Amino acid sequence: MADKIRVGIVGATVTPGGSGWGANAHVPALQALSDYELKAVCTAHEETAKASAEAFGAELAFHDMNEMVAHPDVDLIAVVVRVPLHKQLVMAAIEANKPVCCEWPLGAHLAEATEMANSAKAAGLPTLVGLQAQSDPAVMYTRDLVASGEIGDIVTVNLSVIVGAITERGDGRIWQGIRTNGANPMTIPGGHSIDALCYILGEFAEVSARVTTRIDMWKHAVTGADFPVDAPDTVTAAGLLKNGAEVSYQVASVPYNASGTRMEIYGRKGTLVLTSNSVNIGPSRLHLATGNDKMAEITPPDSYRLIPDDMAAGPGRNVGQAYARFADVIKSGQSGTAAAPDFNAAVVRHALIDAMERSHRDGKVIKLA
Repeated sequence: MADKIRVGIVGATVTPGGSGWGANAHVPALQALSDYELKAVCTAHEETAKASAEAFGAELAFHDMNEMVAHPDVDLIAVVVRVPLHKQLVMAAIEANKPVCCEWPLGAHLAEATEMANSAKAAGLPTLVGLQAQSDPAVMYTRDLVASGEIGDIVTVNLSVIVGAITERGDGRIWQGIRTNGANPMTIPGGHSIDALCYILGEFAEVSARVTTRIDMWKHAVTGADFPVDAPDTVTAAGLLKNGAEVSYQVASVPYNASGTRMEIYGRKGTLVLTSNSVNIGPSRLHLATGNDKMAEITPPDSYRLIPDDMAAGPGRNVGQAYARFADVIKSGQSGTAAAPDFNAAVVRHALIDAMERSHRDGKVIKLA
Protein backbone atom coordinates (compact mmCIF):
# COMPACT_ATOMS: atom_id res chain seq x y z
CA MET A 1 0.00 0.00 0.00
CA ALA A 2 1.17 3.53 -0.79
CA ASP A 3 1.92 6.11 1.92
CA LYS A 4 -1.66 7.33 1.62
CA ILE A 5 -4.77 5.15 1.49
CA ARG A 6 -5.96 5.56 -2.10
CA VAL A 7 -9.74 5.61 -2.25
CA GLY A 8 -12.05 4.80 -5.12
CA ILE A 9 -15.55 6.08 -4.50
CA VAL A 10 -18.76 5.07 -6.23
CA GLY A 11 -21.69 7.42 -5.78
CA ALA A 12 -19.96 10.81 -5.64
CA THR A 13 -21.37 12.66 -8.61
CA VAL A 14 -21.52 16.30 -9.60
CA THR A 15 -25.13 16.84 -10.64
CA PRO A 16 -27.17 19.88 -11.70
CA GLY A 17 -29.20 21.33 -8.85
CA GLY A 18 -26.99 19.91 -6.09
CA SER A 19 -25.02 16.77 -5.48
CA GLY A 20 -25.71 14.02 -2.97
CA TRP A 21 -24.19 12.56 0.19
CA GLY A 22 -21.10 11.19 -1.51
CA ALA A 23 -20.12 14.55 -2.98
CA ASN A 24 -21.15 16.64 0.02
CA ALA A 25 -19.90 14.43 2.87
CA HIS A 26 -17.41 11.76 1.79
CA VAL A 27 -15.42 13.81 -0.71
CA PRO A 28 -14.73 16.76 1.68
CA ALA A 29 -13.86 14.29 4.44
CA LEU A 30 -11.33 12.40 2.35
CA GLN A 31 -9.83 15.61 0.96
CA ALA A 32 -9.30 16.96 4.48
CA LEU A 33 -7.47 13.92 5.90
CA SER A 34 -3.74 13.45 5.34
CA ASP A 35 -4.01 9.64 5.56
CA TYR A 36 -6.16 9.47 2.44
CA GLU A 37 -6.03 10.30 -1.25
CA LEU A 38 -9.20 10.44 -3.35
CA LYS A 39 -7.78 8.47 -6.25
CA ALA A 40 -10.80 7.42 -8.33
CA VAL A 41 -14.45 8.17 -8.95
CA CYS A 42 -16.97 5.76 -10.46
CA THR A 43 -20.39 6.80 -11.74
CA ALA A 44 -22.91 5.21 -14.08
CA HIS A 45 -21.86 7.22 -17.15
CA GLU A 46 -18.51 8.07 -18.67
CA GLU A 47 -19.28 11.79 -18.97
CA THR A 48 -20.34 12.22 -15.34
CA ALA A 49 -17.41 10.10 -14.15
CA LYS A 50 -14.90 12.34 -15.91
CA ALA A 51 -16.64 15.54 -14.79
CA SER A 52 -16.87 14.36 -11.18
CA ALA A 53 -13.26 13.16 -11.06
CA GLU A 54 -12.10 16.52 -12.40
CA ALA A 55 -14.27 18.46 -9.94
CA PHE A 56 -12.99 16.43 -6.97
CA GLY A 57 -9.35 16.29 -8.04
CA ALA A 58 -9.31 12.52 -8.54
CA GLU A 59 -6.81 11.10 -11.00
CA LEU A 60 -8.97 8.23 -12.29
CA ALA A 61 -12.53 8.11 -13.64
CA PHE A 62 -14.54 4.93 -14.20
CA HIS A 63 -18.05 4.08 -15.32
CA ASP A 64 -17.54 0.35 -14.66
CA MET A 65 -17.30 -0.64 -11.00
CA ASN A 66 -15.43 -3.85 -11.79
CA GLU A 67 -12.66 -1.89 -13.49
CA MET A 68 -12.27 0.42 -10.50
CA VAL A 69 -12.11 -2.33 -7.88
CA ALA A 70 -9.52 -4.19 -9.97
CA HIS A 71 -7.24 -1.17 -10.43
CA PRO A 72 -3.93 -1.64 -8.58
CA ASP A 73 -3.79 2.03 -7.54
CA VAL A 74 -7.04 1.82 -5.57
CA ASP A 75 -6.64 0.53 -2.00
CA LEU A 76 -10.09 1.17 -0.49
CA ILE A 77 -13.55 1.17 -2.05
CA ALA A 78 -16.21 3.58 -0.71
CA VAL A 79 -19.80 2.69 -1.62
CA VAL A 80 -22.09 5.71 -1.31
CA VAL A 81 -25.12 4.92 -3.48
CA ARG A 82 -28.77 3.98 -3.00
CA VAL A 83 -29.22 1.23 -0.44
CA PRO A 84 -30.66 -1.36 -2.89
CA LEU A 85 -27.36 -1.20 -4.82
CA HIS A 86 -25.09 -1.66 -1.81
CA LYS A 87 -24.85 -5.44 -1.89
CA GLN A 88 -23.83 -5.74 -5.54
CA LEU A 89 -21.10 -3.11 -5.24
CA VAL A 90 -19.80 -4.22 -1.85
CA MET A 91 -19.52 -7.81 -3.03
CA ALA A 92 -17.58 -6.67 -6.10
CA ALA A 93 -15.07 -4.94 -3.80
CA ILE A 94 -14.78 -8.00 -1.55
CA GLU A 95 -14.27 -10.30 -4.54
CA ALA A 96 -11.44 -8.00 -5.65
CA ASN A 97 -9.93 -8.37 -2.15
CA LYS A 98 -10.28 -4.67 -1.38
CA PRO A 99 -11.20 -3.19 2.02
CA VAL A 100 -14.54 -1.46 1.76
CA CYS A 101 -16.48 1.37 3.37
CA CYS A 102 -20.23 1.28 2.81
CA GLU A 103 -22.80 3.81 3.87
CA TRP A 104 -25.58 2.96 6.30
CA PRO A 105 -27.88 1.08 6.06
CA LEU A 106 -25.44 -1.63 4.99
CA GLY A 107 -28.19 -3.64 3.32
CA ALA A 108 -31.84 -3.28 2.45
CA HIS A 109 -32.54 -5.79 5.22
CA LEU A 110 -30.82 -7.97 7.80
CA ALA A 111 -30.15 -10.91 5.47
CA GLU A 112 -28.28 -8.73 2.96
CA ALA A 113 -26.19 -7.13 5.70
CA THR A 114 -25.34 -10.52 7.16
CA GLU A 115 -24.23 -11.87 3.79
CA MET A 116 -21.91 -8.93 3.21
CA ALA A 117 -20.45 -9.11 6.70
CA ASN A 118 -19.83 -12.85 6.42
CA SER A 119 -18.14 -12.43 3.03
CA ALA A 120 -15.84 -9.68 4.30
CA LYS A 121 -14.97 -11.72 7.40
CA ALA A 122 -14.18 -14.80 5.32
CA ALA A 123 -11.90 -12.69 3.13
CA GLY A 124 -10.20 -11.14 6.16
CA LEU A 125 -10.89 -7.62 4.93
CA PRO A 126 -11.21 -4.46 7.06
CA THR A 127 -14.62 -2.82 6.69
CA LEU A 128 -16.30 0.40 7.75
CA VAL A 129 -20.02 1.08 7.84
CA GLY A 130 -21.34 4.64 7.75
CA LEU A 131 -22.67 4.82 11.31
CA GLN A 132 -20.96 8.18 11.76
CA ALA A 133 -22.78 9.19 14.94
CA GLN A 134 -20.33 6.99 16.85
CA SER A 135 -17.57 9.36 15.74
CA ASP A 136 -19.25 12.61 16.78
CA PRO A 137 -17.00 14.11 19.50
CA ALA A 138 -19.91 14.69 21.87
CA VAL A 139 -21.12 11.11 21.44
CA MET A 140 -17.63 9.71 22.07
CA TYR A 141 -17.25 11.93 25.13
CA THR A 142 -20.65 10.89 26.47
CA ARG A 143 -19.65 7.25 26.17
CA ASP A 144 -16.50 7.85 28.18
CA LEU A 145 -18.35 9.87 30.82
CA VAL A 146 -20.85 7.06 31.31
CA ALA A 147 -18.08 4.45 31.44
CA SER A 148 -16.19 6.49 34.05
CA GLY A 149 -19.23 6.53 36.35
CA GLU A 150 -19.76 10.29 36.05
CA ILE A 151 -23.53 9.92 36.43
CA GLY A 152 -23.55 6.56 38.20
CA ASP A 153 -25.46 3.45 37.21
CA ILE A 154 -27.92 4.16 34.40
CA VAL A 155 -31.58 3.95 35.34
CA THR A 156 -33.59 5.24 32.38
CA VAL A 157 -32.95 6.55 28.88
CA ASN A 158 -35.31 8.55 26.66
CA LEU A 159 -34.48 8.93 22.96
CA SER A 160 -36.65 10.93 20.56
CA VAL A 161 -35.90 11.38 16.87
CA ILE A 162 -38.33 13.82 15.26
CA VAL A 163 -37.53 14.60 11.63
CA GLY A 164 -39.20 16.67 8.96
CA ALA A 165 -41.32 14.79 6.44
CA ILE A 166 -40.35 15.42 2.81
CA THR A 167 -43.59 14.63 1.02
CA GLU A 168 -42.64 15.93 -2.43
CA ARG A 169 -39.65 14.19 -4.02
CA GLY A 170 -38.04 13.70 -7.39
CA ASP A 171 -36.54 10.53 -8.81
CA GLY A 172 -33.43 10.93 -6.65
CA ARG A 173 -35.30 10.31 -3.39
CA ILE A 174 -38.81 9.08 -4.05
CA TRP A 175 -37.59 5.47 -4.04
CA GLN A 176 -37.18 5.80 -0.28
CA GLY A 177 -40.96 5.54 0.10
CA ILE A 178 -40.81 1.83 -0.78
CA ARG A 179 -40.35 -0.29 2.33
CA THR A 180 -38.27 -3.03 0.70
CA ASN A 181 -35.61 -0.49 -0.35
CA GLY A 182 -34.57 -0.15 3.29
CA ALA A 183 -33.97 3.63 3.46
CA ASN A 184 -36.56 5.38 5.62
CA PRO A 185 -36.93 7.32 8.89
CA MET A 186 -36.78 4.10 10.92
CA THR A 187 -33.49 2.94 9.38
CA ILE A 188 -31.67 6.22 8.66
CA PRO A 189 -32.30 8.94 11.30
CA GLY A 190 -33.67 6.30 13.65
CA GLY A 191 -30.89 3.82 12.89
CA HIS A 192 -28.12 6.38 13.41
CA SER A 193 -29.68 7.58 16.68
CA ILE A 194 -30.34 4.18 18.24
CA ASP A 195 -26.81 3.19 17.21
CA ALA A 196 -25.44 6.18 19.11
CA LEU A 197 -27.45 5.09 22.16
CA CYS A 198 -26.09 1.54 21.97
CA TYR A 199 -22.54 2.80 21.39
CA ILE A 200 -22.80 4.84 24.59
CA LEU A 201 -24.73 2.41 26.79
CA GLY A 202 -24.51 -1.08 25.31
CA GLU A 203 -26.93 -3.34 23.51
CA PHE A 204 -30.59 -4.21 24.10
CA ALA A 205 -31.62 -7.39 25.90
CA GLU A 206 -35.22 -7.09 24.72
CA VAL A 207 -37.50 -4.70 22.85
CA SER A 208 -41.16 -4.20 22.00
CA ALA A 209 -42.31 -1.76 19.33
CA ARG A 210 -45.01 -0.34 17.13
CA VAL A 211 -43.82 0.41 13.59
CA THR A 212 -46.21 2.31 11.33
CA THR A 213 -46.52 4.54 8.28
CA ARG A 214 -48.37 7.73 9.21
CA ILE A 215 -47.80 9.67 5.98
CA ASP A 216 -48.70 7.14 3.29
CA MET A 217 -48.76 9.33 0.19
CA TRP A 218 -46.07 11.51 -1.39
CA LYS A 219 -46.12 13.55 -4.56
CA HIS A 220 -43.61 13.29 -7.38
CA ALA A 221 -41.87 16.67 -7.61
CA VAL A 222 -41.66 16.57 -11.43
CA THR A 223 -44.78 14.78 -12.62
CA GLY A 224 -47.08 15.78 -9.76
CA ALA A 225 -48.33 12.20 -9.56
CA ASP A 226 -49.31 10.68 -6.22
CA PHE A 227 -46.81 8.12 -4.91
CA PRO A 228 -48.09 5.53 -2.40
CA VAL A 229 -45.71 5.03 0.55
CA ASP A 230 -45.33 1.95 2.72
CA ALA A 231 -41.93 2.69 4.29
CA PRO A 232 -42.19 3.06 8.08
CA ASP A 233 -41.96 6.64 9.32
CA THR A 234 -43.03 6.20 12.95
CA VAL A 235 -41.64 3.96 15.68
CA THR A 236 -42.67 3.81 19.32
CA ALA A 237 -40.58 1.35 21.32
CA ALA A 238 -39.70 0.31 24.84
CA GLY A 239 -36.75 -1.83 25.73
CA LEU A 240 -34.37 -3.12 28.35
CA LEU A 241 -30.63 -2.75 27.94
CA LYS A 242 -28.25 -5.49 29.01
CA ASN A 243 -27.00 -3.14 31.74
CA GLY A 244 -30.52 -3.11 33.22
CA ALA A 245 -31.54 0.39 32.09
CA GLU A 246 -35.00 0.98 30.67
CA VAL A 247 -35.29 2.72 27.29
CA SER A 248 -38.11 4.73 25.78
CA TYR A 249 -37.61 5.34 22.04
CA GLN A 250 -39.58 7.33 19.48
CA VAL A 251 -39.05 8.04 15.79
CA ALA A 252 -41.49 10.28 13.94
CA SER A 253 -41.54 11.99 10.57
CA VAL A 254 -43.71 15.08 10.96
CA PRO A 255 -45.03 17.71 8.52
CA TYR A 256 -43.89 20.74 10.53
CA ASN A 257 -41.64 21.85 13.40
CA ALA A 258 -39.42 18.79 13.68
CA SER A 259 -37.40 19.01 16.90
CA GLY A 260 -34.43 16.82 15.92
CA THR A 261 -32.74 14.25 18.13
CA ARG A 262 -32.69 14.31 21.92
CA MET A 263 -31.16 11.62 24.14
CA GLU A 264 -31.69 11.89 27.90
CA ILE A 265 -29.57 9.57 30.05
CA TYR A 266 -30.59 9.41 33.72
CA GLY A 267 -28.14 7.90 36.21
CA ARG A 268 -28.19 7.50 39.96
CA LYS A 269 -25.70 10.37 40.37
CA GLY A 270 -26.62 12.70 37.51
CA THR A 271 -27.96 13.33 34.02
CA LEU A 272 -26.54 13.67 30.51
CA VAL A 273 -28.50 15.13 27.59
CA LEU A 274 -27.36 14.98 23.95
CA THR A 275 -29.16 17.07 21.33
CA SER A 276 -28.70 17.65 17.61
CA ASN A 277 -30.62 18.32 14.44
CA SER A 278 -29.17 15.08 13.07
CA VAL A 279 -26.85 12.98 15.21
CA ASN A 280 -24.99 11.42 12.29
CA ILE A 281 -24.22 14.84 10.77
CA GLY A 282 -23.66 16.70 14.03
CA PRO A 283 -22.45 18.63 15.77
CA SER A 284 -24.19 17.30 18.85
CA ARG A 285 -24.46 19.40 22.00
CA LEU A 286 -23.94 17.84 25.42
CA HIS A 287 -25.33 18.94 28.78
CA LEU A 288 -24.50 17.52 32.20
CA ALA A 289 -25.95 17.86 35.68
CA THR A 290 -24.79 16.21 38.88
CA GLY A 291 -27.60 15.48 41.35
CA ASN A 292 -30.10 18.33 41.34
CA ASP A 293 -27.66 20.86 39.88
CA LYS A 294 -28.79 22.90 36.89
CA MET A 295 -27.98 21.40 33.49
CA ALA A 296 -24.89 23.01 31.96
CA GLU A 297 -23.42 22.59 28.51
CA ILE A 298 -20.02 20.92 28.40
CA THR A 299 -17.58 20.75 25.49
CA PRO A 300 -15.68 17.59 24.54
CA PRO A 301 -11.92 17.91 25.06
CA ASP A 302 -9.87 18.61 21.95
CA SER A 303 -8.62 15.02 21.96
CA TYR A 304 -12.00 13.90 20.60
CA ARG A 305 -11.56 15.98 17.46
CA LEU A 306 -9.84 13.79 14.86
CA ILE A 307 -10.27 16.00 11.81
CA PRO A 308 -8.19 19.09 10.94
CA ASP A 309 -9.09 22.25 12.83
CA ASP A 310 -9.76 24.10 9.59
CA MET A 311 -12.30 21.57 8.29
CA ALA A 312 -15.63 23.33 8.04
CA ALA A 313 -18.70 22.09 9.87
CA GLY A 314 -21.14 20.27 7.62
CA PRO A 315 -22.06 16.81 6.37
CA GLY A 316 -18.39 15.79 6.04
CA ARG A 317 -17.54 16.45 9.69
CA ASN A 318 -18.54 13.16 11.33
CA VAL A 319 -17.76 11.25 8.14
CA GLY A 320 -14.23 12.62 8.44
CA GLN A 321 -14.10 11.58 12.09
CA ALA A 322 -15.07 8.04 11.08
CA TYR A 323 -12.51 7.87 8.27
CA ALA A 324 -9.82 9.14 10.67
CA ARG A 325 -10.58 6.27 13.07
CA PHE A 326 -10.66 3.78 10.20
CA ALA A 327 -7.22 4.77 8.90
CA ASP A 328 -5.56 2.89 11.76
CA VAL A 329 -7.71 -0.16 11.00
CA ILE A 330 -6.72 -0.11 7.33
CA LYS A 331 -3.04 0.20 8.14
CA SER A 332 -3.17 -2.65 10.65
CA GLY A 333 -5.38 -4.78 8.41
CA GLN A 334 -7.66 -5.66 11.33
CA SER A 335 -11.29 -4.63 11.45
CA GLY A 336 -13.19 -4.17 14.69
CA THR A 337 -15.82 -2.02 16.35
CA ALA A 338 -13.41 -0.83 19.03
CA ALA A 339 -11.73 1.39 16.43
CA ALA A 340 -14.61 2.11 14.05
CA PRO A 341 -17.95 0.40 13.31
CA ASP A 342 -17.47 -2.46 10.86
CA PHE A 343 -19.89 -4.68 8.95
CA ASN A 344 -20.36 -6.92 11.99
CA ALA A 345 -21.52 -3.88 13.96
CA ALA A 346 -23.91 -3.08 11.12
CA VAL A 347 -25.44 -6.56 11.41
CA VAL A 348 -26.06 -6.00 15.12
CA ARG A 349 -27.86 -2.75 14.34
CA HIS A 350 -29.87 -4.31 11.51
CA ALA A 351 -30.86 -7.08 13.92
CA LEU A 352 -32.23 -4.55 16.42
CA ILE A 353 -34.28 -2.82 13.73
CA ASP A 354 -35.51 -6.21 12.51
CA ALA A 355 -36.50 -7.10 16.09
CA MET A 356 -38.63 -3.94 16.30
CA GLU A 357 -40.39 -4.84 13.07
CA ARG A 358 -41.00 -8.40 14.26
CA SER A 359 -42.30 -7.11 17.57
CA HIS A 360 -44.89 -5.00 15.78
CA ARG A 361 -45.84 -7.79 13.38
CA ASP A 362 -46.11 -10.52 16.03
CA GLY A 363 -47.34 -8.34 18.89
CA LYS A 364 -44.76 -9.52 21.41
CA VAL A 365 -41.53 -8.65 23.17
CA ILE A 366 -38.46 -9.76 21.22
CA LYS A 367 -35.42 -11.08 23.08
CA LEU A 368 -32.05 -10.23 21.55
CA ALA A 369 -28.88 -12.29 21.66
